[in-house]
Amino acid sequence: MANTLDDLRGKRHFDYIVIGCGGIGSGAVYWLSKRVGKTKRLTYPYDRYLKLTPDTFKTWETVEQESGIQLVYKPGGLTISEKGKTDHILTEYEEAMRRHGIPYQKWNHRQLMEHYPQFTVGPEVEALFQKDAGIVDAAMGNSLHIQLAQGNGATVLDNCPVNKITRTSSGLIEVSTPLANFTCKKVIVAAGAWINSVLSHVGCHVPVYVTQENVTYFGSPHVKEFTKDRFPMFIYHEPGNDIYALPVHGISGTKIGIDAAGPVVTGDTRTWVPDPARLERAKRFLSKTLPKFLGPVIKTKTCLYTMTPDRDFLIDNCAKSGYPEVIVCCGAGHAYKFASLLGKILSELAVDGATQYDISEFSWNREALVNPNFKPAFVMGADKSKL
Repeated sequence: MANTLDDLRGKRHFDYIVIGCGGIGSGAVYWLSKRVGKTKRLTYPYDRYLKLTPDTFKTWETVEQESGIQLVYKPGGLTISEKGKTDHILTEYEEAMRRHGIPYQKWNHRQLMEHYPQFTVGPEVEALFQKDAGIVDAAMGNSLHIQLAQGNGATVLDNCPVNKITRTSSGLIEVSTPLANFTCKKVIVAAGAWINSVLSHVGCHVPVYVTQENVTYFGSPHVKEFTKDRFPMFIYHEPGNDIYALPVHGISGTKIGIDAAGPVVTGDTRTWVPDPARLERAKRFLSKTLPKFLGPVIKTKTCLYTMTPDRDFLIDNCAKSGYPEVIVCCGAGHAYKFASLLGKILSELAVDGATQYDISEFSWNREALVNPNFKPAFVMGADKSKL
């Protein structure tokens, strides 16, 4: 990676610049590097996502084949709801999978416990199981995107914030940083919680909510029952809470989180301090529903969600403010599994001016992004009465 002007060897112009160091940004620089090489990177409503799923797997397979390292694991996935409370969510999932020809099984509470006796649930519970649901190794995926892109000629700058984006008299885009000023033909902005800090330079603003979330890893003494070949990933839809969990992966602990349950922050005001109330809520849920999942806390860490009001992706350019050369992507807090495909889509928009994929539902021109009174499609801070 380049960190100084000497490392850049005088290079100040790049065909494309990617601003952002997360999953989507690393995916974009990887797929751009496969097309052009000279790139610089600065550090569901379910139908629209289901139709992307086949190509999502294909793009990750490309990275796996090129690197020789496995990234995707398929333990299967459960979507769980409670009758009369959240079963409408299950119905929407089921109808979407049926429309797209995706095989699934629907189980009552007894069938769920027959297949996965780790659960302890009552007759109010029902579930959908999809055998091909997968986990993507996020840390490894980011690293491989970057390493492979560098092998294709991309330059990566760490800790290099963007001070300004302007257009030069010759029509190029200029990106100003503390290190130097760089010019390019197109810029991709995938800056997560800092998205509006970057876009403010080109007169655009995305109405997003940035929240600070918790995830906890438990050192279950029953770890053998929660390996990827014995236990699936799942999301449990309670009224006001969506609780998700993963089998053992990466470290020797089980993992659980409460989706979109954290306070609203910014990229600069977030703390790294976990919320003990959410940890206790997770423990109460597990002691009732999945007691063997519990054990001593290995660690609780924080992360940020950057969510549009409808919690759908934003993939578009800034033509509305006079900067069609600036392409923007917001993952809405659930993008990592799509990160490599989103990177490919962004690379096509940058190089070709269009993409082979239907991204019409992810444009600026939708109710959630143009109506300031749009009600968010998620419960801010989850259901505080249950925490």
